[in-house]
Amino acid sequence: MSTGELLRRAVRRHRGRMIAGSLVLSLHQATEAAVPVAIGVFVDRAVSTGRFEPLLWCVLMMIVLFAVLSNAWKTGARQVVWAIEYETHLLRLEVAQRVLDPRGHRTGLRSGELLSIATSDAEKAALVMRGLSVGAAACTALIVSSVSLLLVDVPLGLGVLIGVPLLMLGIQALSPLLTRRTSSQQEAVAQTTALATDLVSGLRTLRGIGAQHNAAARYRRSSQDTLHATLRAASTNGLQDGVTTALSGLLLAAVAGVAGWFALHGRITIGELITVVGLAQFVAEPVGTLGYASQIIARARASAARLASVLSSSPVMLDGTSTAIDLRQPLLAMEGVSHGTLSSLTLVLQPGESVGVLCYDPRDADALLNVVAGRAPEHTGTVLVGGTALEELDVDVLRRTVLLERHETDLFEGTLRTNLLSETGLERVMTAAGAADLVEELDRPLADRGQALSGGQRQRIGLARALLAEPPLLVLHDPSTAVDAVTEELLAEGLAQERNGRTTLVLTSSPALLGKMDRVVVIADGAVVAEGIHSELAASDAVYQEAVLR
Repeated sequence: MSTGELLRRAVRRHRGRMIAGSLVLSLHQATEAAVPVAIGVFVDRAVSTGRFEPLLWCVLMMIVLFAVLSNAWKTGARQVVWAIEYETHLLRLEVAQRVLDPRGHRTGLRSGELLSIATSDAEKAALVMRGLSVGAAACTALIVSSVSLLLVDVPLGLGVLIGVPLLMLGIQALSPLLTRRTSSQQEAVAQTTALATDLVSGLRTLRGIGAQHNAAARYRRSSQDTLHATLRAASTNGLQDGVTTALSGLLLAAVAGVAGWFALHGRITIGELITVVGLAQFVAEPVGTLGYASQIIARARASAARLASVLSSSPVMLDGTSTAIDLRQPLLAMEGVSHGTLSSLTLVLQPGESVGVLCYDPRDADALLNVVAGRAPEHTGTVLVGGTALEELDVDVLRRTVLLERHETDLFEGTLRTNLLSETGLERVMTAAGAADLVEELDRPLADRGQALSGGQRQRIGLARALLAEPPLLVLHDPSTAVDAVTEELLAEGLAQERNGRTTLVLTSSPALLGKMDRVVVIADGAVVAEGIHSELAASDAVYQEAVLR
């Protein structure tokens, strides 16, 4: 999806309200342009003649004009605002759906950047409808003004008809620059937001290693870059406003001066002079509105480009169609798999087996997790899940069969109970996850991402949530890195009991967890180098001892 396609689709989705809103806003601008015409008629027909009947009709006409003017604005603005808000809502849902797609996405953007796009950019892109509607209304005002001036005096009308397009060309010349600088500013804001999100989530770790001052300096530099980008965009915006105001004033002065000269020589009446001066002064408003609409559309295009890059990003994994899963066969069978640092890896999990995997190189663990999660479509070798090739499986079936719980747990606003999603066996799995101390706090409110909880508490809540799901194959990545030794032992015992008879794969260096596994597989340089039970490996392999014994 391109930038233009996204903006055109936004207008099409709300074309009914857009048409209604634009027409009524155009009526508002037409009645505003008619006010100086009505005053001129009032002067020529009533004030100059001193007759009562024309005076009465002119007063009634002014009442009708202002009644239509005020109600048209409210009605038209309501339609356009509804369309903007609803389109913003739809765009946010689309971004959320794309980001949460189980197939993954190749945007390369961090959480903070995606958050900025889903909120700020979605709102700015939807404002294209405001720019188009007020732009259409401003054009209507200019047309009515020009026709009225032509009826008063043809040269005056032609002067406005020629001057206004030239004026608009001068204003539009700054739009590409404004679009570029606005886009740069929005990217800088998103990057700073992403950095702030990362720093907040890792604040405890940064303080632990004494790196908070370096992190603060990095954020300060990013914030300053954002400030400079914002100032550049604001200066361009101000330049466009200044050019618009200056050129509008020059046009007004020229039209008023010529009209005054015509009135002095009797070419037009006093009422017509008032009409011409009033219209010339009024013309500055729609011209300024057109400049404002140009700015809105420029900002909308910049935001739409960022939205389009997310919505059109390709998925990480292909979505198969097969739903065939045979739970009697190995739930995971990898043969000759190469991906990242993995090299011809073979690993088979029999039904009901619990297997621990120790990777001497963390990159091997990351590559293995990506393959198991289906996020490595470029891998070589075969990966079978329940006897079916992983890439042939429907993504929903794959996610119901294989649940991957990483050590960095994502929690959401609400309570601990709402984050756990299920009431069945809640206390049992909380105990199994070593989180019995949190059972009494299940209704405790959580802030964004559970920042009020410690790292160990978040890990245990994530493990409890994974256990509640009871997946056929549970894959855990370092589920005990943030807990103490006593809690780790309780967690290992609870996990072994809760997953007894179910297939479990645990990537860890914890001796407590590895000691509860049916067997342990050791991976070095991307391949299996040892296999056995924990006690045997710990007794016979010096490298293994150094990696796991504490």
